[in-house]
Amino acid sequence: MADWGLGPFGQGLLFGLALAMPVGAIGLLCIRRSLEHGFTTGFATGMGAAVADATYGAVAAFGMTAVSDFLLAWQTILALVGGAVLIWLGMQSWRTRARGPATTSPVGPHPLMAFCQTVGLTLANPQTILTFVALFAGLGVVLGGSAEWTPALLLILGVFLGSGIWWLILAGAVGGVLRRRLSEAAIAWINRGAGALIVGFGLLAIGRGLDLI
Repeated sequence: MADWGLGPFGQGLLFGLALAMPVGAIGLLCIRRSLEHGFTTGFATGMGAAVADATYGAVAAFGMTAVSDFLLAWQTILALVGGAVLIWLGMQSWRTRARGPATTSPVGPHPLMAFCQTVGLTLANPQTILTFVALFAGLGVVLGGSAEWTPALLLILGVFLGSGIWWLILAGAVGGVLRRRLSEAAIAWINRGAGALIVGFGLLAIGRGLDLI
């Protein structure tokens, strides 16, 4: 990543945004929960990913090789478990029917539960560590016991806040604005579409875990 005179914090901020913005399984969960249950649950879902990404960033930045080696050694099991959870969540989304007006908040996962689920799902992809290793090495803020602590901490903080800003925008736009403009039928169809895609991401994770893809 180019410096552009931003410093470690600014670079981390941009990287956090870039990491969070592509629509994947977590993005779909955030959208779906923001529509169905409102801003708080949707934002909590996204912030789980931000915390997990920052955790993996810290593992990479400070050369915690024992941790990264352990996670990478178990990545097949983690992929299978994460894929199975995604399939379960996707099937739940497919079966969900709109209950009452779109402006109400049907009973759903507690924001803390939504947060913890997403932390676990994001941590189930330890390949993310390798992305951070490459980034931090390129920026010269790693490695091992000789890590430059201040730039590394600023970079990790930037990643966390950049990711968090994106989830704030997404959950706010969907849960605070869009859900008020959609009918029950539209929300139900979005739930089904999101559910099908989340199941697809789960199958993809399992396929990769089994080296089928």
